[in-house]
Amino acid sequence: MDKRDNIVSMSEWRIRLHEIIFEADTKSGKTFDIILLISILLSVITVLLDSVKYINAEIGNILFIAEWFFTILFSVEYVLRIISTKKAFKYIFSFYGVIDLLAILPTYLSLVLTGSQFLIVIRILRLLRVFRVLKLARYVQASRYLLIALKQSRHKITVFIEVVLALVIIMGSFMYLIEGPENGFTSIPQSIYWAIVTLTTVGYGDIAPATVLGQVLASVIMIIGYSIIAVPTGIITVEMAMAKSQLINTQVCSNCNKSNHDNDAEYCKYCGTKL
Repeated sequence: MDKRDNIVSMSEWRIRLHEIIFEADTKSGKTFDIILLISILLSVITVLLDSVKYINAEIGNILFIAEWFFTILFSVEYVLRIISTKKAFKYIFSFYGVIDLLAILPTYLSLVLTGSQFLIVIRILRLLRVFRVLKLARYVQASRYLLIALKQSRHKITVFIEVVLALVIIMGSFMYLIEGPENGFTSIPQSIYWAIVTLTTVGYGDIAPATVLGQVLASVIMIIGYSIIAVPTGIITVEMAMAKSQLINTQVCSNCNKSNHDNDAEYCKYCGTKL
């Protein structure tokens, strides 16, 4: 076998590795990811059990070995992900790439920083892959619709939040003037906190208006709170309905690591690489 054949063989090996690690469309890919998810769950359970004193006293050594086993396993997986993708830095700095790195760092940091191993519970974030891994179409599509809807409605939601912030500042300031420190509203920030609690219908009850005018204002804020809840719900619902017209799948491009391609796509719509 000459040098060219070796290069072709290596290229085919990386493509095969990419399909197994990043794709959920093949049997081997789904098997790999299901094993990975089970390992993530077991590693998180290990950390949770390790934080319980009497369990740690009984089987602390076993949990310590198990944790290092999972860390080495995830470290190997992380390296394989980097090797199998054509543009490693795009994966490393992508959302899942950062999460994958954070999943293994705490154990190594525990060698120099006591207690940092408990940060390993962030591995649970890797279970976000479950929608892609299990290939349950309705759940995959539902999650995609939600992400698209949130992205499309971000400007409207931003304006809505700005209006709510202005409202609680105004209402809180009025309540401070009406009630004053003698009724528990010791400052404008404290009054704004009360307005937020009241507007969101949480109602802790740690501060309450004592005057008639203050109670009237509180009643108005409560009523506004119920009506405001429906606003973001309506915005996102409309965007989700529009998002359903965009048919997408879970295939990941081997070059740029992007997904959300059309079901009939043969090439990546972001970089043009053949899927």
